[in-house]
Amino acid sequence: MTPATWRDLPVGGRVVVRRVRDDDPAPGEPPLTDVLGELLAVDASGVVVRTRQDDVRVPAADIVLAKQVPPAPPRRDRP
Repeated sequence: MTPATWRDLPVGGRVVVRRVRDDDPAPGEPPLTDVLGELLAVDASGVVVRTRQDDVRVPAADIVLAKQVPPAPPRRDRP
């Protein structure tokens, strides 16, 4: 079953959230960006996603699209 909205995504799953950028992009830069990671929280005010770098709060007004994605592939050892 596919969630109807980002509010229905299961906490603990891996997600990608397309959002309006919270900085001022330079001319020619895209106005949107993606946040990829584990969904930590969902409420009426938005979501919190744990990325590789940090926990990112995305306000509801900035969410353009969100969906569940498959688990990350295992990391390869580098020679």
